[in-house]
Formats: sequence, structure tokens, C-alpha cells
Amino acid sequence: MAQAGREEQPPGIGDGRLVSRTREIDDCSFRAFLSAQSAPRVAWATPDGLELVGGGAAAVVRADGTDRFDTLRADAATLFDDVDADGPPAARPRLLGGLAFEADHTPAPPWEGFPAALFVLPRVQLTRANDRTWLSVASYDTDATSESVAERLDTVHETIADLPMLRPSGQRPGIATTRRLTTNAEWTESVERAVASIRNGDLRKVVLATALDVTLDAPIDVPDTLERFRRTYPECYRFLIQPTDERGFFGPPPERLVRMDGDHVATEALAGSVERGDTPEEDAELARSLEASDKLGHEQALVTDTIRERLAPFGTVCVGERGIKRLSNIQHLRTPITATLDDDSHVLDVVEALHPTPAVGGLPPERARSVIRETEPFDRGWYASPVGWFDAAGDGEFVVGIRSAVASGDDATLFAGDGIVGDSDPDEEWAELGPKFQPVLDELDE
Repeated sequence: MAQAGREEQPPGIGDGRLVSRTREIDDCSFRAFLSAQSAPRVAWATPDGLELVGGGAAAVVRADGTDRFDTLRADAATLFDDVDADGPPAARPRLLGGLAFEADHTPAPPWEGFPAALFVLPRVQLTRANDRTWLSVASYDTDATSESVAERLDTVHETIADLPMLRPSGQRPGIATTRRLTTNAEWTESVERAVASIRNGDLRKVVLATALDVTLDAPIDVPDTLERFRRTYPECYRFLIQPTDERGFFGPPPERLVRMDGDHVATEALAGSVERGDTPEEDAELARSLEASDKLGHEQALVTDTIRERLAPFGTVCVGERGIKRLSNIQHLRTPITATLDDDSHVLDVVEALHPTPAVGGLPPERARSVIRETEPFDRGWYASPVGWFDAAGDGEFVVGIRSAVASGDDATLFAGDGIVGDSDPDEEWAELGPKFQPVLDELDE
């Protein structure tokens, strides 16, 4: 994960005004641009074409503890209180980052540098949307002026003028060894205990995760890996959050947690999965088995009902038709859910209400989280947590940080989880975990 030297630390929130200048430029390689940036580095791409990559920090908003959402909202309001920005809406200033699964998260291996919540407003950013590309430079400083930031924009534009429009995504690093942090026997015991709790009425559902430690043959290049995700998982999101030079959290998650635009909220219930078939006929048969499964249907209904209940206080909720979401190596049951908000809300309000959904946590929420803490022999960190962006208006979009990994040099830790309900079979659930590692694993192996 080598890149240019560190930039100076950004000022504290409340110590400046935000000035941003943007210009449209010829398209260039976002991968090459990202590789040249200093930490913190961020990347965000959606299936519908929005793509952001940024380096350095004009400002950083971070929080720890149970009041982390309150702290984020308050500091972001201060940051965005005095903004001088030009450019189109697509290239407006945004804070990009995420949160840990648990509010009391303390950074520990492999999550060094990842606090309970962290969002970065990039110092330099490329934006691609609607087949157009913009370069933005931002400064948050008491001395920032439109003239000084415009001069920096000229300088940065000159430095990227020679970047190629396209750049090959490079070689996969190769895998030397892998090690599951939960053995098959430990998994079986954990699932059996969870099923017993569910049948006793203490629990309705819990999502148990596993981690895979991977030693690579060569240091990972995450921008290269993200570029390969573009080709192999075009129907998924792509993200990178790299707070320091040491480690980055990245992946191609399939699941939107929430998108908010004004008074409109869109989310989805994604739960229950089977593999893809080798032929169209086998694929269709597997999809039919997914739709016909009482166990997976029950699991998916729990997620749908809970999301609807948590959105209800915000406004009018509409639940769509359940269907199949097909990815390159797996297919899921999916139910689209929308809401029209009654009052002004921030996207972080909705994120706080939804996280963790039963698709990554369980029901009842606190009991499920206790089971997770007691059962999993590793730190989830930011795995299965909200990752995304928000702007000055409180609009934004977040995904659930699954199908993901945290990596540094020639080491990576991958994560996968599976929902446990009353009739779950440990061997079947173990088998379901494998395909969930593959999106990242395939892009690491030669």
C-alpha cells in the first residue's frame, strides 16, 4: 500500500471555513490517481455510475463511544456551516468514511487506525458521473480563500495531466497461506448453541461471522484490486477507506443500507442465499429452491419486517415485491423498501436506526449482539458496518460493509457471515460461508 508521503494533519473542526474549487477535466485513470495520493485515501463507486476517489484530508470527523452519531452530526454541521464551493452537484463536498460494528470499538489488530467512526473530506478528489469527470480541491482553514484554493487546483491539475485515461489493473498478489479463525468444530458448536437459544425463545435470529487470515505472496495493491472488482462485480458497490498508510478496508458489497435524497429514502432487505449454477437451467433451479425455502424465506422476512419497523417513525414506508438478486457467484433473496420522510432528517439518523440490520446482527438486537461478542473469536471492527458518504444537506448513501477485507502489505483478513435461525444446520451454514469469501479471495489469488 505504498503511496506518496504524508500530508500535514487537517485542522480541528471549528478552526476554519471550507473552501472547495472544482473544474471539469478529461477523463483519466482513477486507479492511477488513487495510487498517487497520500493517506487518508478513500474510494466509492456505485452500480449506477457515480465514482469518487480522494486523497489527503481537508477535514476529518471522528467519534468514539455510544454518542458517536451525535458527535458526527454536530461536528459535520460545524464543518458545513460556512462553505464556499463551486462546481456541479455531483462534485459537491462530501464526507466519506464509516463506523465500527460496535460503538465501544477500540482499534486493535487488524483494525489499527480505525476508530469507532471516521469520515474524511478529501483534500483532492476526482468525481465521475454521467460520463463527465471533475477534479476538486478543498481546504478547511482560517486563511482559506477562493483564490488560494483555485491556485492549488491549477497546481494539482498540472500534476495529473499526464495520468493515462486507462491503466491495466495489475497482477494479483497471489496467496501463500489461508487460515480460518473459527474451526469447523467451533462453528458447529456455536451454531448449535444459537439454535438452542432460538428454540428456547431467547433469540429469534443471529448472524455469526467467520474471519479468514490470508498471507499473500506479494504486497497488495488495493487500487488494482478495486479496478478488478469493476469488471468482476459491476452490479456491486466498491469502496476503500484507508485512514493511514498502514491499513485499508475495502470490498465490493452488494447491499445498500440506505440512500437518502431529500425526503426520499431507499433501502433493501438482502438475506438468504444460494450459489450460482454452472448452466442457465441449474441457475434457475437454484433460484427456485431459494424462493421455495421456508427457512430462507423466514430469515428474509425477519429482515424485511425489522427494517420496515425501524423506518416507520420517519414517515410512510413502502415494501416492494420480493425477488432474486443475482451476483457473479451467489444469489440472494431481496426486497426493496422505500420511505417518504415526514420531517427533516439526516441520513445518519436513518443509518443509526437501521444499524445493524438483522441481516448482519440479529433479533432481538441486543441479545444477538451479546451472542456475537461471546461467540466470535475475533474483532469484527468495521466488518458488516455502515460505509458511505454524506453531504452538507444531510443526504447520502451507505452500504453494509460485507464481502470485505482489511489489508496491509502482504497480510489480509477477510470476513463472511451467515444468518442462524431455528432450523439452521451447522454443515449447511458452513458451506454457505465459502462463496461469501470468494469476491475478495478471487481477486487476490493468481
